[in-house]
Amino acid sequence: MRILFTTLILFFATSVFSQTTNIAVVKYGGGGDWYANPTSLPNLIRFCNQNLNTSLNPVAATVEVGSSDLFNYPFVHLTGHGNVLFSEREAANLRNYLIGGGFLHIDDNYGLDPFIRREMQKVFPEIAPIELPFTHPIFHQKFKFPNGLPKVHEHDGKRPQGFAWIYNGRVVVFYSYETDLGNGWEDPEVHNNSEAVRLKALQMGANIVQFAFTQ
Repeated sequence: MRILFTTLILFFATSVFSQTTNIAVVKYGGGGDWYANPTSLPNLIRFCNQNLNTSLNPVAATVEVGSSDLFNYPFVHLTGHGNVLFSEREAANLRNYLIGGGFLHIDDNYGLDPFIRREMQKVFPEIAPIELPFTHPIFHQKFKFPNGLPKVHEHDGKRPQGFAWIYNGRVVVFYSYETDLGNGWEDPEVHNNSEAVRLKALQMGANIVQFAFTQ
């Protein structure tokens, strides 16, 4: 945990984020495709480095949810379409990471919702996720989203929603639901999204990163 706190302090210490910081994709059990959207996080990192003046490592790492290495990454990203399963040890490790200063972004890649809600109940049985209002600072970082999350892909015709798990007044988990931000971050030819849609997705992703490191 000390490594995580040190990384966060170094990252906060300068307004231009001059310290190189590593972020990671979370690998989990249960059979779900944790490895979905392989080009998304590298593209988001590049966008943040170009537009937020961050110094994120251009190579996104992979970290297992139960590993002590989790504490080396102040920001981690979890996605997929299917089943997610945390053992008791993994849930405890993730909880310690989050209450110790870490930040988790969960992006529903369609089909993740019932599984991730079940598993996050193991992590924070005392906390219910809440939908963040459009006035929340996460929607008003460098890029302004007065109507909340942008819609990247249509699935069930539902509106996009941003949920948060808040511990001691701090957002420790942000969950983007019914938007598919990660698909919008991917290389253009993967999903054939328009440049306008990709830009909105990347801008919202940059907001999440900026908020995570400055809240």
